[in-house]
Formats: sequence, structure tokens, C-alpha cells
Amino acid sequence: MRTGGFAKWTRRFEDERELRRTRGEPDWGRSATLHPAVWASIQRFQVGEDGDGANLAGKADQAGDADYAQAVRLFIAEEQNHARLLARLLAAGGIPTLNGHWSDTVFVRLRRLMGLRVELLVLMIAEVVALRYYRALRDGTNDSLTSDVAGRILSDEQRHVPFHCERLHASVAELPRAARRPLMILWRLLLLAVTLVVAADHGLALRQLALGRLRFVADVMTSSGAVVSAVLAPRPDAWTRTG
Repeated sequence: MRTGGFAKWTRRFEDERELRRTRGEPDWGRSATLHPAVWASIQRFQVGEDGDGANLAGKADQAGDADYAQAVRLFIAEEQNHARLLARLLAAGGIPTLNGHWSDTVFVRLRRLMGLRVELLVLMIAEVVALRYYRALRDGTNDSLTSDVAGRILSDEQRHVPFHCERLHASVAELPRAARRPLMILWRLLLLAVTLVVAADHGLALRQLALGRLRFVADVMTSSGAVVSAVLAPRPDAWTRTG
């Protein structure tokens, strides 16, 4: 039986997979009605969720922890399920998916620059931004199907953040002590830059979801403080779930 280390994460991912099977699918028979700007925003996020995760899985294998590698594959499967859910939501509104988007291309290239540590740091930027976005999508619309889909994705993302924090904690601890906090300061600066771009790119949608650009940026940056603490602190599970 899996007990400690990343075995507990493998078990959590497996438990959640079983819960999804028990819960069943959203009611796809319902149509979805959203503002065009929100549909366009969902299209771009759907592209970001899609991908085979082969590069991350390969780096996880190289880390030499079989439990972690298995947990990463289960994480990738959840991300792929997010892409599927968003594609079905788009279809419910008669909206096509996109073949690609420049923002996703940039993120993928950044993630592949170096090793697992850099891959996870860049991935964590997307995860922290996604936490606030899917909360806005869940709470900011009167469309029940959209709220259901966004709520399911948000629940997963709230587990993904502490999962990555735990691995980053171990990875950052390998660096000289004097380099650890500056690294996370740089991470927050990059997060700020990305969040500003997302706020500008999705601003019309955020307004329709009752969340302005500045509030979106402020909320993302506020939540990032808990991530930094979780990565640097002796107990990375101190991350407090939000949403």
C-alpha cells in the first residue's frame, strides 16, 4: 500500500479519478449561453489545458521517484480532462475549439528550456492564474453548465497547486540557501508579468464575469504569497486552499 512521500499524491489522484467516475458527467444536454467575450476567453484557456504532457512526464521519470512519476501522469490526465470538459462546454454553446494560441506556445517553450525545476516553476504560474480564472468563471455567470464545469476544474486545480509546491519545495531546497528567496522573487515578478498579459487579453471576459482587470491581478498576486511560503517553508502542505 502507498503510504508516504509522493505515494500519498498518487493515492489522492486515484481517489479523485474514482470520484469522477461515480459523479458522472455534467449535463451536456443543457445548452450554454455566455457573452461572446467569455466564449473567446474559454477557447484560449481550453488550448492551454490541452497537451500530451510528454515533456513533463519524461522529466518526472528522470527525477528517480516512481511514485512522483506516477502522480505526474495522473496530474496530466486531469489536465487533459479539463481540456475535454472545456471542449464539450464550447460545443454546448456552438463554439469551436482553437487549433492553438500564441500564449500557450510561449508557455510551452518556456517550460521546455531547462530541467524539472524550471518546468514546474513555469507551470505553477499557469496554475495560480487558473485558480482565480476558474473561480471567476464558476461564480460570475448565471449559466449552470458553465458553473458546473468551472467548479469541477477549480476543485482539481486546488489540489494541483500544493502537489507542485511539495515537489518544488524539495527541488528549491537543493539550491544554496542564499539563492532560494531571490528565485521565488523572480518567479513572482514573472507571474505578475504573465497575469498582466492575461488581464489585458481576457479583460472583456473578466468584466462580464464581474471581475475587473485590476482585481484579477491583485487576487492572483495575493494568492502567490502562499505559494512562495509553501515552496520555501519546511512544510509545503501549509498551502491554504482558496475558492
